[in-house]
Amino acid sequence: MAEFISQYGALLWEATLQTLYMTFFATLLAYVLGLAFGVLLTVTKPGGIAPAPRFHAVFGWVINMLRSMPFIILVFFLIPFTRAIVGTSIGETAALVPLVVAASPFVARMAEQSLEEIDQGVIEAAACMGATKWQIITRVLITESVPSLVRGFSIVLITILGYTAITGATGAGGLGNIAYRFGYQRYQTGVMYATIVILMLLVCIIQGIFNFIARRADKRNR
Repeated sequence: MAEFISQYGALLWEATLQTLYMTFFATLLAYVLGLAFGVLLTVTKPGGIAPAPRFHAVFGWVINMLRSMPFIILVFFLIPFTRAIVGTSIGETAALVPLVVAASPFVARMAEQSLEEIDQGVIEAAACMGATKWQIITRVLITESVPSLVRGFSIVLITILGYTAITGATGAGGLGNIAYRFGYQRYQTGVMYATIVILMLLVCIIQGIFNFIARRADKRNR
């Protein structure tokens, strides 16, 4: 064990940091975009606070098309776009582009579902008291759905963590790259098992942290 750590410990630590970098920044960017998309889907639906049925139908179709594309295909499809933005298609920073594009539609649908759980009576009461549409969105829809959005954040974070393993196999770095180069190409199963254990620990830690945050944010637990 000591020999394994001395030989691969630094490599696994660096790969873990790269994975965390890709995971957290991609999730943050995807959640900002996805939440905005989810709000648009919610407020423009028939019966929403700013109904726009045609826009809702077209935008919903675009979201569904992006969600349906397999991630590995999306990575290669976006290579020219990634190079135009980042300047390269290799490395952990370049991996943020396909990760964000893949996760944003997923976040949009999750956010839409969370926002639609808000009691319509609360929205109508805010409108009757003179609240603007922007105030209803920020102070009612988003504020009231914070616990659900936090739990959704953990799901997206764990999903993107899994996606980083795929980007690692395409040259992005991280634990996926280590597992591919050493575990698959060089048949070093010990390294493969180590990456799996690290990823499992990360998932458990992330889920535990966000479950705690969601419980603290939920008014029903106060």
